[in-house]
Amino acid sequence: MENIVLVVHLILALCLIGVVLLQRSEGGGLGMGGGGGGGAVSARGVATALTKMTWIFAICFIGTSIGLTVIAAQKSAGSSVVDRLGVEAPAQTAPDLPAGSDLLPPSADDTPLTPPRAD
Repeated sequence: MENIVLVVHLILALCLIGVVLLQRSEGGGLGMGGGGGGGAVSARGVATALTKMTWIFAICFIGTSIGLTVIAAQKSAGSSVVDRLGVEAPAQTAPDLPAGSDLLPPSADDTPLTPPRAD
């Protein structure tokens, strides 16, 4: 089932790219260059048809995207990638803290430490 939806998704992506490239832009588009406006199909009619096809392909593309997401979620059934690989997740532990007095900065009452003499 997933493969069928994926193939349909890829075909829709290619169709969507093609329809967008065929639309007339400021530069003239790929397939709509030149010619007079006196044909059987006017430029406005072609633009309207391409716009409708773009919307249809886009809605179907989004639908297959959501469908693939749902299929993937059902396939994993709440397990993570780590669970599917069979690798145990590392246990999270708190870092070791130094002993009590080392946490505070030195105060004025503390005697300064003298560095060792080099003889």
